[in-house]
Amino acid sequence: MSQMLTGKVAAVTGASSGIGRAIAMSFAAEGAIVALSDVTTAPKEGGDPTADLIRQSGGEALYTTVDVARWADVDAWISEVVQLFGRLDIMVNNAATFSGTALADTSSEQWEEVMGVNMTGVFNGCKRAVQQMLTQEPRAEARGRIINLGSQQGIVTSPRDTAYGVSKAGAIYITRQIAVDYAKDLIICNSISPGKVVTGKPGLPMDPALMENARRRTPWPRLGRPQDIANAAVFLASDRATFITGANLVVDGGWLAG
Repeated sequence: MSQMLTGKVAAVTGASSGIGRAIAMSFAAEGAIVALSDVTTAPKEGGDPTADLIRQSGGEALYTTVDVARWADVDAWISEVVQLFGRLDIMVNNAATFSGTALADTSSEQWEEVMGVNMTGVFNGCKRAVQQMLTQEPRAEARGRIINLGSQQGIVTSPRDTAYGVSKAGAIYITRQIAVDYAKDLIICNSISPGKVVTGKPGLPMDPALMENARRRTPWPRLGRPQDIANAAVFLASDRATFITGANLVVDGGWLAG
């Protein structure tokens, strides 16, 4: 690895599985100290916990159980990270859930759960990161970098999952707002919007009809992998992306271009 993130302190939500797991491991491989959070250490696709894999590879990782929908959890987690490591250079708001229902079939409880994790969770992570970053001296022009996970389904429609699509559109919007509001403070904020990524998680993401639709719609001759998104996150977290802020980087194999 090129060690693009050596000495940087990164926090990643939803880091036990899928895209969050790939981002955390890639950050560590690039030299970052990685603070991971999730509601469980067990990867949905199986295997060893992410923090264990990072340590086995010689990296430094801290795992904390966090419900991102709860401000007290996020506040305490980031406070612990700063107390241990001195600062917060990178915040990745990745944790997400879905209802798998169209509007008329979505209960109030489902709506609130999806919005709690996907939208309030992003708000909590962004707010706590900004609070900390405002207190830090800049490194290579930036006081800190925030990366939010959007989705192509926050740009186009989200089949059979209204709440998810709305929440991801919100993640893309708040990214632009933060980028503009805090540019003068040298805080960088971008989002990544994946196309169809095969993570190994069970349930709706692996629905055969949706998988076939994704294959048909994706020009590139394969679907996405978690590492594809992690590669984009490493770039946006690095000093090579300093003049990129308020951007929504679509990583979708050409889906939206077709």
